[in-house]
Amino acid sequence: MSVFADRRQAGRLLSRVLEKYTRDPCLVVLALPRGGVPVGFEIATRIGAPLDVFVVRKLGVPGHEELAMGAVASGGVLVRNKELIHELGISDEVIDLVEADEVEELVRREQLYRAGRPPLEVSGCTVILVDDGLATGSTMRAAIAGLRQRHPRRIVVAVPIAAASTCRQIGALVDDMICAVTPEPFVAVGLWYDDFTPTSDDEVRQLLGQAQNRPIHRSDTEAQSRG
Repeated sequence: MSVFADRRQAGRLLSRVLEKYTRDPCLVVLALPRGGVPVGFEIATRIGAPLDVFVVRKLGVPGHEELAMGAVASGGVLVRNKELIHELGISDEVIDLVEADEVEELVRREQLYRAGRPPLEVSGCTVILVDDGLATGSTMRAAIAGLRQRHPRRIVVAVPIAAASTCRQIGALVDDMICAVTPEPFVAVGLWYDDFTPTSDDEVRQLLGQAQNRPIHRSDTEAQSRG
């Protein structure tokens, strides 16, 4: 039933489809923690791109936290669903309280993961947003909206596994959408991995540290195009 052994093997397979971007002179891989980081690490290593996390925290409606009235994301990005907020009559005071809590958690995670390193600059770059899979796609939608505020040149979403309908919907929001496998029926992301053990904070820190310390090797084709 499963398609992938684990997240890192999924990343290695997905990287083959992303090799076409190795010629891009400004290429960045941003992984959604925690599960997207092992996938993103393998992709970044194989296509010769720097790796960073893009932390996203949904702003849940109080009492209905699964319903997102907005999101905060890495780099101080804030997105609000103005239509939903207006429809539900949510006050500014309530929004501010929820935002404050989620910003605090986002900052805590960024400090934990990056160990003092600043976020990568993505303005004018092709950014590959990576996760370990997409079910409803709500977190990825928030990530895309947040990332746009940092002015990348192109946004590419790449995931090993996704529900077909979600892949189509997310694809309409970005410049390129790569879903390696879209099985039907989909059921859940973890069903398609032999090992879907939760990625720990320590593993995220370790992989980001390894990515930071390794040299970036880009293709000869890209080197010629820049020469």
